[in-house]
Amino acid sequence: PKLAKTGFAALEHVPTRHFESTAAAIAALRTEGVPLLAMETTERSENYVDVEFPSSGVALVLGNEEVGVDTDVLHQVDNIIEIPCLGYKNSLNIASACSVVVFEVLRQWGTLRSGNNVKLS
Repeated sequence: PKLAKTGFAALEHVPTRHFESTAAAIAALRTEGVPLLAMETTERSENYVDVEFPSSGVALVLGNEEVGVDTDVLHQVDNIIEIPCLGYKNSLNIASACSVVVFEVLRQWGTLRSGNNVKLS
């Protein structure tokens, strides 16, 4: 219900799946062979523009805006990426950060070129 309200009609066009926990989602995606990348600022993080996002698909793990991605989850992902920020703040809000990285994923996949109709499956 909450997602339907905030997502307007997007739920009709963007496939989603719900898991009872992050651990369950990670286990399912691992079984499917989907690479897992967490978005978090850590000593291990790589700049998102320096990462090659596999065209076969990728799962982005985003955390709570206040506390970020859980440490246990960070140990389970294939890579940790970050968006470099200049100035006093070292992070963006989750909606902005997600938009920036998803744009880069789509750019690398070539789906942003003129004439490409993106079909989500």
